[in-house]
Amino acid sequence: MIRTDGRAPNQLRPVKITPNYLSHATGSCLIEVGGTKVICSAMIEETVPSFLKGSGKGWLTAEYSMLPASSSQRIQRERQKIGGRTHEIQRLIGRSLRMCVDLSQLGDRSILVDCDVVDADGGTRTASITGAYVAVVLAIKKLQVKSPSLVPLVKTAVAAVSVGIVKGVPCLDLNYEEDKDAEVDMNIVRTASGRFIEVQGTAEGVPFDDEAMQNLILLGKQGVQELVEIQKRVLEA
Repeated sequence: MIRTDGRAPNQLRPVKITPNYLSHATGSCLIEVGGTKVICSAMIEETVPSFLKGSGKGWLTAEYSMLPASSSQRIQRERQKIGGRTHEIQRLIGRSLRMCVDLSQLGDRSILVDCDVVDADGGTRTASITGAYVAVVLAIKKLQVKSPSLVPLVKTAVAAVSVGIVKGVPCLDLNYEEDKDAEVDMNIVRTASGRFIEVQGTAEGVPFDDEAMQNLILLGKQGVQELVEIQKRVLEA
């Protein structure tokens, strides 16, 4: 099967991560996955939520938003109340990144992550997680320059990718056109050490069987490993 953009079923879209994209953020990057573009930033504050005060442990939380012109139809800014989809994605990003940082060694500090979608062409939540990891690592590197006594805080890399069944074929990294018509849509978040953080899968119209599930998991594992290698090259450079 040749997809609408010419890719093979097991092929990622072109991925580009530009580190230090913002001047004032402690850590930041622009991640481009095909037509999807997300600005990810990480800021460190010398404070923690009230439920962690005095514990010696740090915290990491995330916010996600889509800019009004990131889609073909203008997206209303969520000024008063955050929508259910946004809330779910923010929690997913935060959970994923907390798995890769040793918060018990961070001290009374919080890492505040922001993911702002500039252009949306499918996979915005997975691109946000993959890019936000880079932003967090860059922020931690700056923190450790200022506080060299800190032990290493990053436990493992984390990345995420979408998979799905399109016209009966398991496919990696769905764009918007594929995502909206997919029979099955799944997001996989996984660590570089080979452990799953989250698997979100939904059938549209027809349930899927064990074989389809395994095929999608294998594609997701391959995609995450490729993304981890891209993250590694960016951070080493």
